[in-house]
Amino acid sequence: MNLLQKFFSFKGRLRRRDYWLCNLALGVAIGVIVFPLIIALKIQPEDPRFQAATLVFLWPSIAILVKRIHDRDKTGWMAANYWVPSLVSMGLSFLSDPEFAMWKVFVDIGTGMVGLWYLVEFGFMDGTQGKNAYGPSPKGVEPTETVAEVFS
Repeated sequence: MNLLQKFFSFKGRLRRRDYWLCNLALGVAIGVIVFPLIIALKIQPEDPRFQAATLVFLWPSIAILVKRIHDRDKTGWMAANYWVPSLVSMGLSFLSDPEFAMWKVFVDIGTGMVGLWYLVEFGFMDGTQGKNAYGPSPKGVEPTETVAEVFS
């Protein structure tokens, strides 16, 4: 899988090492592109221009997460469990009504809990050994024996 496929395709699997390296590269890109814009334009994180600049990195972030979820042999739609509440929270930050601020806190807490679960499951746990429904192992390692053979 080439670099463009890692950042922009939703097909295939991504091993932990590549998941972390791709996320690190995105973080550096945000730091190099978005933060100088903040300084040059003197905008705050609540400003819609800041939100728009960070949305540019949404597609690669979701693509990386979906492929990592695939490596755990789960549907990529699980990414919606994290990204939908995150986007709702971003949308609520534009509203100035105090009632919406309370809802934003609840959404942020829920997103944080899902984020912690995702960190453990997709950031630290190993992918499915061998081929799964989403393709061959990205490590290039196929098990030589089945589970039944291991325990026989």
